[in-house]
Amino acid sequence: MPGGDPPPPPPRSLLVIRNVLKLWLLLTGLCGLLGAAGWALGGYRLLSVFAFGGALLAAAVYWSADRVVTGMVGARELLPAEAPALHSTVERLAMRAQVVKPRIYLLPDGFPRALGGGRGGAGAVLALSAGFLAAASPAELEGVLAHEIAHLRHRDVLLQTVAVVLATTLVELTRLGGWLQRALLFVVGPVAAAFVHLLLSPAREFAADRLAASLCESPHGLADALLRLEQASDLVEFRANAMTEPLYTVNPFAEEGVSKLFATHPSVAERVRRLRGLDPGWHEKLRAA
Repeated sequence: MPGGDPPPPPPRSLLVIRNVLKLWLLLTGLCGLLGAAGWALGGYRLLSVFAFGGALLAAAVYWSADRVVTGMVGARELLPAEAPALHSTVERLAMRAQVVKPRIYLLPDGFPRALGGGRGGAGAVLALSAGFLAAASPAELEGVLAHEIAHLRHRDVLLQTVAVVLATTLVELTRLGGWLQRALLFVVGPVAAAFVHLLLSPAREFAADRLAASLCESPHGLADALLRLEQASDLVEFRANAMTEPLYTVNPFAEEGVSKLFATHPSVAERVRRLRGLDPGWHEKLRAA
């Protein structure tokens, strides 16, 4: 709120219930749309076939969500023997958040970034780039890990993954239009973006930031990490599938063209301001140090 403190976040239980309801409404709506198309084309028999096909599609997306995400971003699993300290930190934070430890993946490039995806539970993945692991301080790394684990606790991860998969599918279908592809993208792109924004509120990032600060017992590691990640995106242009933006800790894409349509993160400046506000005396502590 301009000129004042932000409103208190909703309880975690309410966030979880809201995300679960969104997923069920999405599944019901998808099956309903396919069923209506089947009814229009062939009556009750095709209605049943199309609705059942929609349910199978939803089940396939659910069970393969983690593999879809890691395939989209080109990550490979990072085994405990390769990074024991990192696995230990993730396990400790997961225990604090009372969630199943996610699998850790490595993005083999130098651009500092981090993301979370999958279906949650044993099917959740947390991916970090080699560039971020090399540049981040221990407190910054812990803050980002805690932020992604907070998304797991709030059940944001599956919702984000489903939104990304469906939006990508819609956009990729425009390739079937041949020479009409650009015109179809002009129509389908905003529709897919509207779908993503309908499912994903920027408030999810504020809630995850707040829980991450609690898990780390300090908001400053995450605040510093957010600034580092934003500086990287300002200095180096990042090229990848813009529809994956909701999965990242910070939007790594330049907010222009198609990338701007799919931007779901609030500004880093506002996130950092709210995090610093959780420890109002940090200026005095810094001077004393």
